[in-house]
Amino acid sequence: MPITPFTRQQLLPQEETLEVMKQRGELFIGLPKETSFQERRICLTPDAVSSLVAHGHRVLMESGAGQTASYSDKEYSDAGAEITHDPKKVFGCPIILKVEPPTVKEIEMMNPETLLISALQLKTQKAEYFHALQSKKITALAFEFIKDIDGSYPAVKSLSEIAGTASVLIAAELMISQKLGKGLLFGNITGVPPTEVVIIGAGTAAEFAAKTAIGLGASVKVFDNSINKLRRLQNNLNQRIFTSTIQEKALLKSLMRCDVAIGAMRGKDRSPVIVTETMVERMKRGAVVIDISIDTGGCFETSEITTHEKPTFVKHNVTHYCVPNIPSRYSKTASLSISNIISPFLLQMAEDGGIESAMRCDAGLKNGVYMYHGRLTNRGVGEWFDIDSTDINLIMF
Repeated sequence: MPITPFTRQQLLPQEETLEVMKQRGELFIGLPKETSFQERRICLTPDAVSSLVAHGHRVLMESGAGQTASYSDKEYSDAGAEITHDPKKVFGCPIILKVEPPTVKEIEMMNPETLLISALQLKTQKAEYFHALQSKKITALAFEFIKDIDGSYPAVKSLSEIAGTASVLIAAELMISQKLGKGLLFGNITGVPPTEVVIIGAGTAAEFAAKTAIGLGASVKVFDNSINKLRRLQNNLNQRIFTSTIQEKALLKSLMRCDVAIGAMRGKDRSPVIVTETMVERMKRGAVVIDISIDTGGCFETSEITTHEKPTFVKHNVTHYCVPNIPSRYSKTASLSISNIISPFLLQMAEDGGIESAMRCDAGLKNGVYMYHGRLTNRGVGEWFDIDSTDINLIMF
């Protein structure tokens, strides 16, 4: 009897397996007012709301939520949003969209199994926040964890662009301030030596700070310990500028001559302290320090957290600007930027049939999930707060 690789059952005609079409979902999004100190941004602009409503989705918005970003209730109402004065109604929506993570009291107003999309801001959180999410079995996504097709983090990159550009504009303001400044125009005027700027770091914020400073005619020097980052920055600027690895002697020499020093260096946990207090003491009288990385500790030893209301202080005759949330100063620009990132994800989520299907279709979106039906799925967050975490691929429905 001949040996066949197939059984009799396998040789019989089989039923054909057809792909099941994805069912389009309808979103009901709650857009509450931001209550966190100094937060002026909003996640969706009226144009983004109009686009969502045109696709058959609902947006319920708390009255005045867009006011600090220069958007009126009427603009949102004309775009199709429903306006309410009751925050409980907004937090009762199946999807909550916020810039800042909600407080524990706000989480208490949410219904079980709600989908929360917001920033996480790991460094400012406490374990109670995650326990509150777990008690409501909430699925939560963090802006800063969502990946794009190229593997980058679009929200982080976009806000870093704003912070980098803003750092130079803020420095220009401080240099002509009557109380603090030296009366120097930021730039390069014929017959006048150009403003000298030192940038520590070579990431996205540093790149946009360099672009803005060069555009104003300043002389720019960039320091970073990564040759690859320095090379990429040079290529993106399309011109050769002074770049160097961080060597104390060369850095000190540049700091002593510069008018503006910008700190944009990041670390895994805390930003490394690159500029010591002794170095700051030897800087020019009236020089300006902008520490962009203050939200992770700052890379100047003399840096102390300041606020938008009182943004500066003087130490060793050097003006320090150390506000941790620089993009919020430019609330409308930052809101447009966040909205442009979030609204396409929302529309695609609906096309995919909801968050469950969307996570299967989009690995970048799935990377943004740190809480899935009340179970922590981000290992880094779990280790930070000593909370048990589970791989999301093992528990997805």
